[in-house]
Amino acid sequence: MGFYQLKQTQKIPATIDKVWDFISSPANLKKITPEHMGFDITSDLHSSKMYAGMIISYKVSPVLGIKMTWVTEITQVKDKDYFVDEQRIGPYAMWHHEHKIESIEGGVLMTDIVSYQPPMGFIGAMANRLFIKNQLRRIFEFRTLALEKIFGEMQ
Repeated sequence: MGFYQLKQTQKIPATIDKVWDFISSPANLKKITPEHMGFDITSDLHSSKMYAGMIISYKVSPVLGIKMTWVTEITQVKDKDYFVDEQRIGPYAMWHHEHKIESIEGGVLMTDIVSYQPPMGFIGAMANRLFIKNQLRRIFEFRTLALEKIFGEMQ
């Protein structure tokens, strides 16, 4: 059974306050997710900001347009520094996603580290090689472009 990591960094020309306000709001997730994923939050959000213990449920179509439920828990939050979401129900055997931001000259460096394990052992490892890894890269490429449209490009 395979265990994989994807690490993505992006420089954003904005203040740490503005970036944090955007990324820590669950309502903004749809804005940075490709439309073909069919991403919709289905839980009733009682807060506009993420907090440790927050449960967020979604409908998403990661493969062949098939809708599935994905439930994540925000397990850790350090204001204006990082938060972690972990899958509780969904397509992966394991999903741990750390979102970290730090001030740099001229803006913010955002780092995403996704640690994941596909389901179904050997078959999942094959699926990762064939399409899961590439699909995750494309999702993060989309997020990069979406955040550039919102905040601008770092020069």
